[in-house]
Amino acid sequence: MGALRPDGFHDLTTVYQAVGLYDEVTIERADALTVTVEGPGADLVPLDATNLAARAVVLLAERSGNDPRVAVHLRKGIPVAGGCAGGSADAAAALVGCDALWGALQTRDQLARCAAELGSDVPFSLHGGTALGTGRGERLTPVLGQGSYSWVLALSDLGLSTPAVYDELDRQRETGPVGVVSDPSEVLAALRSGDAVALGHALGNDLQPAALALAPSLRPLLEAARSAGALGAIVSGSGPTVAVLARDDGHGKALAAALERSGTCDGVRQASGPAPGARVVHA
Repeated sequence: MGALRPDGFHDLTTVYQAVGLYDEVTIERADALTVTVEGPGADLVPLDATNLAARAVVLLAERSGNDPRVAVHLRKGIPVAGGCAGGSADAAAALVGCDALWGALQTRDQLARCAAELGSDVPFSLHGGTALGTGRGERLTPVLGQGSYSWVLALSDLGLSTPAVYDELDRQRETGPVGVVSDPSEVLAALRSGDAVALGHALGNDLQPAALALAPSLRPLLEAARSAGALGAIVSGSGPTVAVLARDDGHGKALAAALERSGTCDGVRQASGPAPGARVVHA
């Protein structure tokens, strides 16, 4: 991860992999633009114009000359405020859904440009699969990989603000050397060969020291995952979710049970990747 840029972002080199946790986004014509939410963490999701899905509706309406008055309903399956890009996934789904509803006939590149304006993770949520993100994460290059990977997501009720984690990283870098893992070559090589063990060894997150400084209770969670035999464990994004790599689904079930018994997290979810990005399920 690079230094703070004049525009307030950091240059990133990120290997993304979408996993099979989904939000369901329903969009219907209405008398006004509204957002409703159900599911775990629904009370944490804004329902006003700051909601990323609502912003996606307004942006695409402006670009395509359509009426933004739609009802957006979010059924949450992705952890809220957990560093898992759930809001970005909702925005990507809103772009795809509104394009289908309006018959706007936007190309994938046009939708991707809208996505990049909305947030750094939104283009990948549109793309799915596995990709290398550069710039602030919005410039994507597909990654060739083999096989699928079994993940356990260990959830925490801690509130970690993404800007606060980035600010802490900048503070740490100002006061002394901070170990970074900025070269993705080992991760990319492991994905190309389909080697889950090598991928586990290569996992790293430059934001992890900052996240651990703000949320020290994540440290025993990482240690519990490694003690239980995880191939690798890292803070997901800016946290507080911890992503744990398993050998296969059976090993993932054992890891999930061990983490629940450890008392170091507030819940676990299993998912495999790579998974597709935002798409229309029912027209």
